Amino acid sequence: MRAAYEDFFSKAFKDRRNPYPYQINLAIDHWPDTMSIPTGLGKTAAIVLAWMFKRLQNDPLSPRRLAYCLPTRGLVEQTTDNIKEWKSNLVEAGFYGVNPTPEAFSMLGGHIDREWDSYPERESIIVGTQDQLLSRALNRGYSMSRFRWPIDFGLLHNDCFWVMDEVQLMGVGLCTTAQLEAFRRKMGTCLPSRSLWMSATIHPKWLSTVDFKENIDQLKPADLSNDDRNDSGVQKRITASKMLYKAQCDASNSNNIADFIVAKHKPGTKTLVVVNTVKRAQDLYRKVSRLMEKKTEKPRLSLIHSRFRLPDRRAGLNALLSQADKRGTICIATQVVEAGIDVSAQTMITDLAPWASLVQRFGRVNRYGDDNDAVIYWLDVLQNKNPQISPYELADLQKGQEMLQIMEGKDACPNQLLPATDYTEPLHVLRKKDILELFDTTSDLAGHDIDVTRFIRTSEERDVQVYWRSIEKFPLRNEPEPLPEELCNIPVGDLKESKGHLWYWDHLDERWAQPHQIVPGMTLLMQQSAGGYDAEIGWTGNGGDIPSLIEGASLCAESDQNDPYTATGWQTLQDHTRQVVAAVKELADVIKLPINFANEITKAARWHDAGKAHHIAQMAILGSPPEADPKEVWAKSGRTNISYSRKGFRHELASAMAAIRSATQYILCNTGMSYRTCSLLW
Repeated sequence: MRAAYEDFFSKAFKDRRNPYPYQINLAIDHWPDTMSIPTGLGKTAAIVLAWMFKRLQNDPLSPRRLAYCLPTRGLVEQTTDNIKEWKSNLVEAGFYGVNPTPEAFSMLGGHIDREWDSYPERESIIVGTQDQLLSRALNRGYSMSRFRWPIDFGLLHNDCFWVMDEVQLMGVGLCTTAQLEAFRRKMGTCLPSRSLWMSATIHPKWLSTVDFKENIDQLKPADLSNDDRNDSGVQKRITASKMLYKAQCDASNSNNIADFIVAKHKPGTKTLVVVNTVKRAQDLYRKVSRLMEKKTEKPRLSLIHSRFRLPDRRAGLNALLSQADKRGTICIATQVVEAGIDVSAQTMITDLAPWASLVQRFGRVNRYGDDNDAVIYWLDVLQNKNPQISPYELADLQKGQEMLQIMEGKDACPNQLLPATDYTEPLHVLRKKDILELFDTTSDLAGHDIDVTRFIRTSEERDVQVYWRSIEKFPLRNEPEPLPEELCNIPVGDLKESKGHLWYWDHLDERWAQPHQIVPGMTLLMQQSAGGYDAEIGWTGNGGDIPSLIEGASLCAESDQNDPYTATGWQTLQDHTRQVVAAVKELADVIKLPINFANEITKAARWHDAGKAHHIAQMAILGSPPEADPKEVWAKSGRTNISYSRKGFRHELASAMAAIRSATQYILCNTGMSYRTCSLLW
């Protein structure tokens, strides 16, 4: 088995590298629950390739879906691209000649692969941000049709292997993943699922939540073994030298910092500047750009943060990842580069941050151990009377400062770094009553949904997605849905002054409306003339920054009465029900669904569209005048959009009522129970 996996792993990299001992152990042993591995040692490849290998071996402890959860958007694209490359190499090497290959899907603000949930029987790797994955696990999926929330909810809690990477960046989301795992274990699932948490700095107490703490002592950890530490490749990386010094400049003065950046940059190398807020990064970028105008040999300059549209963010990331030319590259970024981005800089200048975050940032310097002159400078943002501590807590920054002072003038190689133990208790903890309430997906009387963002991100990080269109006074009813490339993540608080220029699609009333309240997870259309975005800088909020339009959108927004996913030609209710029941039985057999669940789902399939026999549904399906034989009972028409004459009518509710009535009559006929008693049971 060991030799087989070594061959499998090396072929994924086209024989360019062999697995480390810990990577082999993951593939041939039982899965651990936590994994603490230094940066630069291939945690992503270790997990993904071990899972793919185990699935080929029909390992019953490796669920068919791998949900790879990442804290930031910048990590998702690179991770997905790597997985697709590994898969392609393995196909070329003949490992998937007969077996279908697992599909890789990405899920981040601005880009959602929508097909992953259409084929639950297929093996799939869903790489997504914690916002996208956790919102779906809480039955309130961001950036998706509310009518499909329960589908993703079910698939992510059954036959699913959750992997949380770089957990030190997850904040309250880490607590939520532990609570969800506790609920799956206590409440049970239809098909087995499991979780794994990993980072270079993970500490078991971070998972000791109110409902999961009873499992802490039974968790199986994974770390570097003696075999790993004696491996020459591992040795080179964990002893990669990078000297650490306090920057001798005023950390509150962006002009001084810009001068310091330019002075410390070395031609032909990469300089990575990591600051704690988007506005600080944008300000530094502008000032460094102005300083560069005076130079004849200008290094390549890029800006990376979370407030870009997809094409502009890719341009900044590509500039960082590209080989530096003789002038070199200076990249100014926020925490989005802390983890998962496979880049190695010779010089780093970083804001003070919590120690766990600093350890991750240091992993972007001399990553491969090939540079003998790597150096890190840290900016003491606490040295002023009114320090800018956002987005962190003061106590966490003070702890990071204390660690840095201990390490001053020393080598910050992974082997020498002090362990990270700092942890902030989350303000909001998901409890059992919360998850039970989230089973109900209906809006409240004001049309609002339960806000799950408090279980996903801290309050300062709550975002909506905005796209710009050229409109005059009001969007057209058939305004197309946004393309992934159009969307930009923007903090809720930044849009208070823009309400008059924003619209959202009301799926129930099938119309555009202006939001009375902006809540996280919304997708909003903004007038192009309202501005607020610059392709080079990202979201600015400045009305004078008019974004260009991205062409190509074609699909109209989904409403309460259309279903583009299951649109078909004319089909009778009888034929449709037979087909659905047959498909459900086939699916249950493929995924080896337990017989009790298979029977219940088959029963649900028989009743799921019974409500379409109601005359209100038939009138809507047939149209006026009737477009098909009104003597038949129809389930599907040739149209994707129908309109019920009774406002708020739902054929699903009629189906449920018909099923309950049938069950009631069955009980009455077979038990002699009174109708009133039987009704009370329901």
